[in-house]
Amino acid sequence: MAERVIPLIDQRTAALQARVPAAPVPATGQLRDRLDRPLRDLRISVTDRCNFRCSYCMPKEVFNKDYPYLPHSELLTFEEITRLARQFVAHGVHKIRLTGGEPLLRKNIEVLIEQLAQLRTVEGQPVELALTTNGSLLARKAAALKQAGLHRVTVSLDGLDDAVFRSMNDVDFPVAEVLRGIDAAQAAGLGPIKVNMVVKRGTNEHEIVPMARHFRGTGVVLRYIEYMDVGATNGWRMDEVLPSAQVVQRLHPIFPLRALEPSAPGETAERWAYEDGAGEVGVISSVTQAFCGSCNRARLSTEGRLYLCLFAEQGHDLRALLRGDASDEELASAIGHIWHGRADRYSQLRSQLPPDAGTGRKRVEMSYIGG
Repeated sequence: MAERVIPLIDQRTAALQARVPAAPVPATGQLRDRLDRPLRDLRISVTDRCNFRCSYCMPKEVFNKDYPYLPHSELLTFEEITRLARQFVAHGVHKIRLTGGEPLLRKNIEVLIEQLAQLRTVEGQPVELALTTNGSLLARKAAALKQAGLHRVTVSLDGLDDAVFRSMNDVDFPVAEVLRGIDAAQAAGLGPIKVNMVVKRGTNEHEIVPMARHFRGTGVVLRYIEYMDVGATNGWRMDEVLPSAQVVQRLHPIFPLRALEPSAPGETAERWAYEDGAGEVGVISSVTQAFCGSCNRARLSTEGRLYLCLFAEQGHDLRALLRGDASDEELASAIGHIWHGRADRYSQLRSQLPPDAGTGRKRVEMSYIGG
C-alpha cells in the first residue's frame, strides 16, 4: 500500500486577476462556456472554518490551532456576497448553495439568507436557496433558517455507528446530535432533506446498509459519495475509493432498487428508487463515472475568488473588482468573460494522470470552496 503523504502547508494559492473585458459580456441568462455548458448553480463558501476535522476534508494534522484562517476583513460581507450573487443570477443561475467550512458558524447567516431570498431569476422566479451543513448546529438554527427564506438543507453524515462517526469527525461529536438536527430541519420544512455519506473503503463501508435502513420511508434522500481526491491534504488513495456501482450492488439484494431519470439537467447524483415505494437513494460517482460534460456549477470562495471546478488550482479574484470602482455591469461582464473561457473537466481527465496526481498537486481545499 502506498505511503500516505499529508503536506503540512497552507494550500491557498495566488489568485488569477479578474478583469473587465474590452468587449462587454451582457447578462442575458444564456451564458455558456467553451464546452457549451450553461451557468445554473452557484456555490458560495461563507467561511473557511469548521468545527469538525474529518480526515477527508480538514485533517487535524493540517487544520490545527496554528492554521492561518482568513481574517474577518478578508471575508466578503453579506452585502458583497449578495451583490455578486445578483450578477450570477443575471447570467442564468437558478440555485444558490451556501457552504463552508461549516456555514452555520458564520455569525448572523440568517441575514445573508434574507438578502439572497430577494433575488429573482431571469424568468422572474425566486432563486432556490440551499445550504450544506455537518448538522452540528442545525437543531438550534433550523427554524430561523426557514424563516429567513432558506428552502432546504443537505446534511453530511458518514455513518450511524457512534464510534465510527466520532472517529471520522475527529472531534468526538455524537451522531445523535446530527440526527436531532435532521429532525429539526424536517419539522421546520427545510426539505426535501438530503443526507450525504462519503464512503471510504476500510473505514465506513459497513454503514452503507444501516444508513439506508434508517432513512428509508422518512422522506430524507440518502446519497452515497465516492471518496474524492479534492485538495492536497487528505492523503487520498484510489484503493480507498469504493465505486458507487458496488454500493448499489450491496443495497439491491436487501432493498431492491430501480433506476430513476435525473430530476434536473447537470444533476450529479444517479438516482435509484426503492421498489417498495419507500423513497430513493442516490450515488455520486465523481471518481469512477465523471459527469464533467454536464457540470453547470461555479464556486465563490469566502474571500471572493471564482473557481470553475471543484478540483481547480486557482480562482479568479472578484473581490478586487468588487471593492474597486467596478459597476454591476462590469462585474457581470467580468464573470461572463471568465465563464466563457471555462474548459475544466478534471474528473474526465483523471484516468490519464499519474497515479500520485491526487496527492501532489496544489489544488484548492474542499473546505475552502465547499463541496
